[in-house]
Amino acid sequence: MFAYIKGTVADVANSRIVLECAGIGYDIQVPATDAAELEESTGQEVKIHTYLNVSENGVALYGFLTAEELNFFKMLINVSGIGPKGALGILSAMTVSELRYAILAEDTRTISKAPGIGAKTAGKLVIELKDKVKAEDLLPVEKVEGPKAKDNALADAQEALVALGYSSAQALKAVNAAKALGYTGVEDIIKAALKQF
Repeated sequence: MFAYIKGTVADVANSRIVLECAGIGYDIQVPATDAAELEESTGQEVKIHTYLNVSENGVALYGFLTAEELNFFKMLINVSGIGPKGALGILSAMTVSELRYAILAEDTRTISKAPGIGAKTAGKLVIELKDKVKAEDLLPVEKVEGPKAKDNALADAQEALVALGYSSAQALKAVNAAKALGYTGVEDIIKAALKQF
């Protein structure tokens, strides 16, 4: 019903905000991470991507700072055993990128750290969403020409890790960690990446 609401942040408390728009204060439930960010925006105009949930328990409005978060929220609530509160808990416990990594790496342990999500539900989530989450969405390294050609080392290292049997998501995460540590040569990146496992 509402794609988004643009208004002034009137109040932020726990995982809820009041967004004032045209004289109406919308009570919106948001992930804890978004609430923390919005605390600094009190009195300022923001755009919140929204999802209106109607159930036998009542009507609730859920909001997110990015359309990507909203899309993940919609995917999560379609997993059997996960309702809006569970999905909000997951997105409060980890970023969308972290959730993508966890799904692709089948890391149910990390997902089950979210409040109200047990190991069984985390396993269901991975099974039901693995085909909907693509490794390409994790911004894989692309080979380039010219001065930035050193990035080719990252791409080559990633390919080598995949050839060793690691998933694209695992390889990308390890390569990026090695890059953050300052490694630049293919061999050094691979060695540092292997330590991540």
